Order: sequence, then C-alpha cells, then structure tokens
Amino acid sequence: QVQLVESGGGLVQPGGSLRLACAASGSIFGDIYVMGWYRQAPGKQRELVATIRSGGFTNIADSVKGRVTISRDDAEMTTWLQMNSLKPEDTAAYYCNLVLRNGGTYWGKGTLVTVSS
Repeated sequence: QVQLVESGGGLVQPGGSLRLACAASGSIFGDIYVMGWYRQAPGKQRELVATIRSGGFTNIADSVKGRVTISRDDAEMTTWLQMNSLKPEDTAAYYCNLVLRNGGTYWGKGTLVTVSS
C-alpha cells in the first residue's frame, strides 16, 4: 500500500500563511517522478496548484504564482506547500499527489484550507 498523508490545513485569515505537508509511505515500487498539490473548491473541478519533479523543476498555477512555493525531500518522500498572502478564493480541499515514473498515481485524502475573516 502507498499512503499520502497531508497536514497543515486549517482556518486562516485573508493575507495569512499556511504550510501544508504531505508524507508518503508504504510500498512504493518505482522512482517518484512528480509530487504535488491540487485543490478542489465546492462545486468546482479539482485543479493543479503546484508540482515538483525529481530534478527540482516546478510547475505553479497562475492563480497562486508568486504566493506559493513547493518543495520536496526525496529521502523523506515528503513535499511541502508554502502558501502566503492567502485569499478567500484559496479556500478548498488540498490534495497531495504522487506520480511514479512507471505511471502509478496516488492521492491523499485531502486537508481543508479555509481562508476567512
């Protein structure tokens, strides 16, 4: 089994910051290609927030560019999402994602981020 466990979500005021963490564990067969974060707001499709590949290449969604930083520790199989200057529209369930080079894809259960005064 492969498990992704997110943490760090919660309630934050507009303009505040949060750092989400995702730790992978279990029987992972194959090299980890991409780790990243997606989010899904009520009534909307799940959308990309940020991803980071093995070599450090990052892909950041335009909606959060400049406010979000993604990092990764291969040895710990952990990825972090630092979010600053949060806006109410950032409110969503944030899901950790892991993609292996062999195509295997795994998702966490999500952590809720609520941005409200």
